[in-house]
Parts: sequence; structure tokens; C-alpha cells
Amino acid sequence: MRNLIISLITLLPFCAFAQESEDGTAFKKRALENTELSILTSFYTQDGKNAAVTGGIGSEQLNDYATNILVSIPVKQDGILSIDGTISAYTSASSSNLNPWSGASNGEGDDDDDDDDNYTTGANTGTPWAASSGASRQDVWTNLTVGYSRSSEDRNTIYSGNMSVANEYDYFSLGVGAGLVKLFNQKNTELGITANVYLDNWRPEYATEIKTYIENGGDLNRDFFEGTDILDQNGNIINKMSVNAWKPTRNILINDTKRNTYAASLSLFQILGKTTQVSLFTDIVYQTGWLANPMQRVYFADKSNFYIGTATSIPFYSEERNKGVFQLADDIERLPNNRLKIPIGIRLNQYITENLVLRSYYRYYFDNWGITGHTLNAELALKLAQKFTLYPNYRLYTQTAADYFAPFEQHLSTEEFYTSDFDLSKFSARQVGLGLKYTDIFTKSHIWKFGLKNLTLDYNYYNRNTGLKAHIISLGADFIIDN
Repeated sequence: MRNLIISLITLLPFCAFAQESEDGTAFKKRALENTELSILTSFYTQDGKNAAVTGGIGSEQLNDYATNILVSIPVKQDGILSIDGTISAYTSASSSNLNPWSGASNGEGDDDDDDDDNYTTGANTGTPWAASSGASRQDVWTNLTVGYSRSSEDRNTIYSGNMSVANEYDYFSLGVGAGLVKLFNQKNTELGITANVYLDNWRPEYATEIKTYIENGGDLNRDFFEGTDILDQNGNIINKMSVNAWKPTRNILINDTKRNTYAASLSLFQILGKTTQVSLFTDIVYQTGWLANPMQRVYFADKSNFYIGTATSIPFYSEERNKGVFQLADDIERLPNNRLKIPIGIRLNQYITENLVLRSYYRYYFDNWGITGHTLNAELALKLAQKFTLYPNYRLYTQTAADYFAPFEQHLSTEEFYTSDFDLSKFSARQVGLGLKYTDIFTKSHIWKFGLKNLTLDYNYYNRNTGLKAHIISLGADFIIDN
């Protein structure tokens, strides 16, 4: 019974009611009593051997450190102003190989870190299996969202709006959104709808050999190609000026750099009884513009292979063989200029015992690129003590391949669209995790004026049947700031 009372108290901030003040006037509970601060920081690391930047082969090693800060501020009785900012800094072997000739991070080749204009030749020319030391190996992604929500007098209607801005070295994004939530049936039923628009603009980054070829009008004796040998698939040095010399299959440069996303969401939440809650949701996401990634190389099965390096024979290109050569790209990824994505899902939370709650989730996804996916997630919330909850979780995801996907050197140059990005391949993935949460609804613990509301520590392990493996550790804290 004590735990049930505590649970009810926890829900009180979300319940609106009126009561009489001492002078007889109606007193209305504020939509948010105090300013709240949420901080989430995480470390993510992954590795695999299907990097899209190098055509579906090569290292997928990536490390990412991210911090998110959300401040929710009460505005008079009915409003809440939210300021949500994220900074994510990463280093990536894959993206570094936009220019694999800028030096290898494993000690081979040039150690110059200045930018992508430094090349090495000879035995250390470059490899997709290790990170180079070029500038593209690391970057910082930043996002800022400012939102405002306002509740009606009876707290049965909530209006919201937001604006966002995001920036990374190869794109810039502006977003705007609005939402409406209606509560019915004594707040046992909740219907929500949101709409968002994101206007992105690419600052395209290309594979170095392709970029240099286009900028030099096809002259292979200038800049990047000057003083280097180009080898054919038998390891023989070719005549760069011959008709059969290497060149990209198509004109590469992107003229229209816009990418727009329009998203609408519909959700229905229903309390079915004292122990059961269910919610249904669906999204409709439509994207237009340049939807391919210009960083990602593609290699064709019906085109001759060309390399930069010093090898005398070139068998099948692999991690174990000929690390001293790098295969020149045939083209960049090309995909349709529109995409429709629709996920449909259901959540079910079931109170099993006083100390055990099951949270389950299923989502079906499909799009007009040929991908269908299924997600199944289950989490058990096990109350260990009054303030501590342990929650193990398991997630299973499967998807079919996009119509335009094929692995390394399996596309044909006659195709209109093509990608070797294994995120668009057929695969299944499993994620297992464990979290621990500390909750103090009365915020007795303080750091200056910050009352600690809860503290969470999570670990998750992700494993994809393509060989990609990842680990993520996150630490979160919610504070109530004293007035």
C-alpha cells in the first residue's frame, strides 16, 4: 500500500484539479510547479566491416560522446517553456576515409592532421580498414530546440510549438513544429497529433578522388593524382591519359543541395484499468530532395577496377591483402529524390505485482524504397527498494533490404539508383540492456538549489548479424530547481 501511495503522488503533477483558497477564490494548479533540469550524457562505440564511405567494406569504427540538456520553465499558470540542446562529438574511421590518403591513424603513412589536402604514396597509400588522420575523421553535431506548450483552464487541452536548428560539417537544418493533445474520459484517454517540418541544406563532401577529378576537368596529372601511379586490376601501371583510364561513371557534383522532411504523428493513449495502459501511434514521414549521401562510394561489377598504390598483383580486395592500395570509386551513392516512411506501433504497460511492471512495445515499418521492418521491445521494471528500480530490457529488430541496395561490387552501372550502405540492407539486430534508476519524489537530496528528482544509469549492447557491434553507456539526472 505504501508503494501504491508513492506511485499516486508521483502522478500528481500530471493531474489537474481545482480547489478553494482561503479567501474562497478558485485555486488552479500550475502546469509546472518549478523549473526542471534534465541532463543526459552518453558514450557510444561501434565497430564492423561494412563501411558505406568505402563502398560497403572497411572499418565502421566510431566513438561518440553526447550530452543533452533540457530545461523546462513554468510560464505563469498554464505555460511551459522548454530549451533542449544537444552536443555530440564523434571520431570515425569510416568518415575519415573520405580521404584515406591523408595518413593512417595506426601509425602508417603521413601524420599530418591539418586537413584533407595531404596525401601519401607508396606502401602506406591508404586502406578502408583503418582510420586516416584527415579532418573528416571527427566532427561535432549540435542541435537546439526551443518549445512552448500551453494548457487550457481545465487541463484537458495542451497546445505546443517548437523551433529547432542543427548543424554538422556537411549539412545545416532548420525545423518548426506544432502539436495538440486532448484528454477525455476523466483524463483516462489522451489523443495527440503533431506536425514537423525540417528544411536541410547539404554542404556536400565527396570522396577525394572524385572531387579532384571533377575539379580538374578529368586531368589525372594534376593535384591529387600528380606524382602517383594508378594501377589496373592486375597491378600494372596504366597510362593516365588513355581512353580506358579511370574516371567516375557519371557527372558527380550535386546542384540541388536541399533535403526537406515533413512529418506528422498521431497517438492514442488509454488507461484500460488499474493495472493496464495501452497506446497506439503512427507516423507519416515524407522526404524530398537529395536523399543520398555524397560521402558514400559505390563500386560496379561491370566496370574495371583501378587502384592507387604500389602492389604488383591485386587479388580480391580484403582486409588481409594489399593494404598498400586503395580502389578508386566508380560513383557515389544515388537514391530517389523522394521517400515515404510509415511506422505503426503499440505500447502496452502491465502492472504485474506491487514491485514488477512489464513495458512492451511493437512497431511495424514500411517505406516506398522496399524496406519493411519489425521491432519488438520488452522491459521489466523491478522495484528493489522504495527508491531504486532495476530495469533489464531486450529489443529485436529485423528488416528487408531496400530495392536499391547491393554489397561491394555487385551493382551494375546501368542501374539508375544504387547504394552499398548496410543500413539499407537486409539484417536482424538484437539489443540487450540493463538500467538502474534512483527516484526521490520529494527531492530531499540537493546540490545548491537543485533538488535531485531521479538518477539513471544504463548500459546496452547492440549486435547486428552483418557483424556490426556497439556498446552504449548513459547517465541521466533530473533536477527540480527551487524557486
